Amino acid sequence: MTVVIDTNVVLSMFTLGHRARPVFSAWLNGRLHWAVSTGILLEYEEIVAERSGVDRVQKMFELIEVVGQQHGNVLQIAPSFRFHLIVADPDDDKFADCAIAAGADWIITEDRHFDALKNSGHQPQPVTPEEFIRRHLGGA
Repeated sequence: MTVVIDTNVVLSMFTLGHRARPVFSAWLNGRLHWAVSTGILLEYEEIVAERSGVDRVQKMFELIEVVGQQHGNVLQIAPSFRFHLIVADPDDDKFADCAIAAGADWIITEDRHFDALKNSGHQPQPVTPEEFIRRHLGGA
C-alpha cells in the first residue's frame, strides 16, 4: 500500500506516544510505502525546522533515508503534471499531485482541504491518521 503523508501528520507521527505513531511504525517496519516529492520534502524541512529545529530535520531525513534503503519503501516521485485539485489551498496540490503520480492509495492528513479529492475521480483518497490506523493497521 502506498501513501502520501501530509506535513501535519509527519510532525506528530515521529513523536513517541502520539496517536499517529502507528503510521510511523508501519512504515518503519516496511508495511507501507511512503511517496514523497521534492516539494513535499522541502515543506517537511521548512515546517519541522520552524517547529522543532534544524537538528530534528536532519535526524528525520537521515531516518527516512536509512529506512528507505533498508525496506525500499520510500518512493521518490517527480510529478510532471499539476492537477490543481485543492482549490481551497493550492499549496496542498503538491501532495495530491505526488499521490496521483505515485498511484497512491491514500493521503494521510488532518486537513479538510483534501476533501476535494473525494469526488475528483482520482484514486488517492484523504484519510485521517486514526481512520487509516483503524482500517489498515488493525488499530495498531
